[in-house]
Amino acid sequence: MQEYDVKHLFHFIVTLRQGLPKDFDTILGDIRTKCPQGCVTLLEGKKVNLRILEKEDIPTYAAWMNNQEFVGEFFLAPQLSVSHIEKRLSEPSPDSALFIIESKKATKSGWITYFETRYGGYASSTEIGYMVTPEGRGKGYCTEAVAIILDYLYLLREIDRIQALIAEENVASKRVLEKNGFKKEGVLRRLFYSLGKWWDTSVYSILREEWGSPKILKKKLWKE
Repeated sequence: MQEYDVKHLFHFIVTLRQGLPKDFDTILGDIRTKCPQGCVTLLEGKKVNLRILEKEDIPTYAAWMNNQEFVGEFFLAPQLSVSHIEKRLSEPSPDSALFIIESKKATKSGWITYFETRYGGYASSTEIGYMVTPEGRGKGYCTEAVAIILDYLYLLREIDRIQALIAEENVASKRVLEKNGFKKEGVLRRLFYSLGKWWDTSVYSILREEWGSPKILKKKLWKE
């Protein structure tokens, strides 16, 4: 069982504070009391664990994003430098976070993120995105990572909708979302240009009532 110390829990909480219940400071105090030396087990599934991307993960993340085999057939590898990623991570937002997907053997197997998509000045939606290494595909890692992030977001944020936008031809990603209860809302025609062509994009979403209750994160955040 992988454990995270209290500073990691507080990092998650601080980045999410704007969406937390009003009485969460009381919950924080309880965590401090029960976990004085660090005893938090968080974002742990049966096949994978999710943990926040740390500075030592940046070279791996950069290598992934500069590798066309990792990025896949729908996007051109963006060629991100380590310094660019470091700068982006040095400016945290309460509306976004980037997690490493790790197998139970502690193998880094990809990433998953959430962020806020805003529509003018009147609406917004929490959106997720993810990529898994070629070696990690077909093992259920991505499906479980999405299930974990859904539990995490709906347990800790006062939101009613989570969405994902994927290339219309991305059959594997569609299966991941549908297994987690997402519904296809429609297609945005020619939304982005990549690899010499315009791509249609499918919009998937899941509402809080459709999610219902935690599927993976059912344990307490601390040990008794």
